[in-house]
Amino acid sequence: MALSKKFLKSRPVCKVKFEVEKNQVENGEAIFLVGDFNDWDQSSIPMKKLKSGKYTVTVDLETGRDYQFRYLAGNDVWFNDTEPDRTEKTPYGNCENSVVSV
Repeated sequence: MALSKKFLKSRPVCKVKFEVEKNQVENGEAIFLVGDFNDWDQSSIPMKKLKSGKYTVTVDLETGRDYQFRYLAGNDVWFNDTEPDRTEKTPYGNCENSVVSV
């Protein structure tokens, strides 16, 4: 998995590309990007499956902030990015969230 960032000069926005490798998902399940930027809505940001088998989505995020996020495969398989800017413990349960800083 990887995060790539493209900062816009015209406004305080960063285009962040999120990628998930095909070996992270079983049976071609749908993957959703879930985080602070969408109020943890589990279905509002579906990731697109590429011919290579990777999943990807690009999201415009306001700069000067940190955003916590995770990936959701199928209905109940949560996982983190393998190369986030950092991780933070979540107040819910015993897991950590990935963090992207823009």
